[in-house]
Amino acid sequence: MATQTAPGEPGNNEALYTLSGMWCTSCALAVEGVLSHRKGVESISVHYPTATLWVKGASETISLDALAPKIKRLGYRLTELEPNADAHARLEQESRYLSLRLLVGSVFGMWTMLASILIYAGALPNPTIEWVVAWVSGAFSIPVVTFAGWPFYRAGLRTLYAKRPGMDVLVTLGVLAAVVVSIGLLLSGSAEVYFDTAVMLIVLLLGGRLVETLCRHRGLKALDALPEPNNEAAVWQGDQWRVAPLAEIEPGARIKLAPQTLIALDGILESAAWVDTASLTGESVPRHFSRGEAVYAGCRLLGSDEVVITVTQALGQRRLDRLREQMRHYQAQKGELQKLADRFAAWLSPVALLLGVAAFPVGLLLGLGIEEAAVRALSVLVVACPCAVGLAVPLASLAGSGQLLQQGIALRDPAALETLAKIQAIALDKTGTLTQGEPALMAWESREGVAEPTLKATLYQAASNSQHPLAQALTRWARSEKTTTINASVIQDVPGQGVHLRLPEQGDIWLGSQRFFESQGIELPPQAASASSPSASEVLLADEEGWLGSFYLEDALLEDTVQSVHALQANYWVAMLSGDRPSAVYAASEQLGLPAEACYAERSPEAKARLVQGLPAPTLFVGDGINDTLSLAAADVGMAPFNASDAAREGAAAHLLKPGIASLVTGLATARATRHVMVQNLTLSALYNTLALGLVIIMAIPPLVAVLAMVASSLSVTLNAARLAWRD
Repeated sequence: MATQTAPGEPGNNEALYTLSGMWCTSCALAVEGVLSHRKGVESISVHYPTATLWVKGASETISLDALAPKIKRLGYRLTELEPNADAHARLEQESRYLSLRLLVGSVFGMWTMLASILIYAGALPNPTIEWVVAWVSGAFSIPVVTFAGWPFYRAGLRTLYAKRPGMDVLVTLGVLAAVVVSIGLLLSGSAEVYFDTAVMLIVLLLGGRLVETLCRHRGLKALDALPEPNNEAAVWQGDQWRVAPLAEIEPGARIKLAPQTLIALDGILESAAWVDTASLTGESVPRHFSRGEAVYAGCRLLGSDEVVITVTQALGQRRLDRLREQMRHYQAQKGELQKLADRFAAWLSPVALLLGVAAFPVGLLLGLGIEEAAVRALSVLVVACPCAVGLAVPLASLAGSGQLLQQGIALRDPAALETLAKIQAIALDKTGTLTQGEPALMAWESREGVAEPTLKATLYQAASNSQHPLAQALTRWARSEKTTTINASVIQDVPGQGVHLRLPEQGDIWLGSQRFFESQGIELPPQAASASSPSASEVLLADEEGWLGSFYLEDALLEDTVQSVHALQANYWVAMLSGDRPSAVYAASEQLGLPAEACYAERSPEAKARLVQGLPAPTLFVGDGINDTLSLAAADVGMAPFNASDAAREGAAAHLLKPGIASLVTGLATARATRHVMVQNLTLSALYNTLALGLVIIMAIPPLVAVLAMVASSLSVTLNAARLAWRD
């Protein structure tokens, strides 16, 4: 999907495509390496988890027709950006593909490992039986090294062809060397075979690939959770309403929408309506839109009447579509940590490959026999295989994630843990994240002599006849077991201001704002404003005798919010971003102790995302609404609170499992400790690889010793990571 974006948006000549056929990050690096040198390509990024290729450059160079043939020669397939449904189907197919190979590898590999253990343990009665069992071990390894291991060999060949050899090349050589050396030893009468080494490499790596694929599958649901209206709508054609697919509806057409449904296309209202705009603005209460105002797809119509709009944006050009496209753009970009890892992998695999391949001829030149030189080469490959490096970060991550889970934070993206440890700035959404998410009565005043039950009974009769969210909150407060709804006659209804009703027993009743009361000529006594506050929404009630009561509703802060924000301010740059009105935002900022310059009100999803990107990186954004999905994608780490919407949950890399943000304070400390262990593990594994490679080059080390050394290295990082589980 090529895009020509306006100034200020990401790039002027960009394209997003789906890249199919990748097996691992080495494939992504191979494609990047080949295309980055193509004339006219300014920048390129291949995002393996979402199978997305982002490219920037001259339009004729980055077109699908220009890039697809080049990529096809590498063994991959480039297509237009696939719909989410197709992406899910592709990942489901990959999961079945991996599961089958993992099942074959586990079943047959189990017998290979059992035979090898019997040989290593000396549990067999004589060398002849050991030799026969060694052949049995090799026979059971055949399905593993052929069928189960085939994806590694194919990926290795592709990256070699692209002149960007990766870890799959090293794995392929290690497996093949273990099999060849083992067969050679069997033919010479030795039972010291290494089929188990080949089987272990394949099965463990297949398991890792399957988990990786399942995580990628889960990550796609962030886009699924964005509001998606029906695929068709009633459009005025000729002299009647006809149901037509959205793809066929052009700007200028008139469409009819049923109440309580999602708006299908961006357009202009032909009549006034109440609209819940939380999906795009984050406003804590729905808004009343007048005739002629613009509404957007994904917002929900309220009320009980059908609404007609004049379409302004067709399918694919809606604001909702642009939000989804920007999310894909953010996902395709790489952070600094990923870029650093790519640079490390770019030289690690070739160096290890060179040492492994060179070991055999060097051994022959030094006068070793063919068998001894082959065993030396296998030892180098086993030692060079960075198992400890591969375990260093995941094991620490697993232990740290377990601690975070106990503290009330669930991670959906393992990479988020390392980034959380380096967070510099935290952006917090207000409504639903720091607050309860719905209006609640905070204070009220009544006319002298009016008892609370009487006030509640009158308020219930008036408020239950209104669909306004503030009226509904008052209805919940005033409801009791004895109250019943009485049909009222509506004399005057001013949307967004108030209503004048006539009740059979109470007479005329007025319910609404101060502005509405002034228009009705109802005078308010001084005590009517005694409980007012800048952030509260005021609702007034009056009967035929005059003012009856004043009610003040606020979206109150959660219980632990103030203490948690204070704790975060001690170590981080904290900001509050909201689509709510300024009075509510700045009142909350005073309670939280946040400076006014760190609080932003009435911000659209796009503006909030830009603010997040402007904060000191790495950034953490905590938001609960559909309107926060773009900011969750734009931040280095997106986190959804306990009561978050489905869209926020699917778009976030982490979830808070308890109400409030108190667990965020302890979770960030755990993340820092986890990263410290990660650095220690990487240091230990680097020392192991350096020393082991040095020893294997200058002296002969049996493959069994090399395997034991690899296990010892893995055990050291495992025990170090286990310290996190014991951490108080």
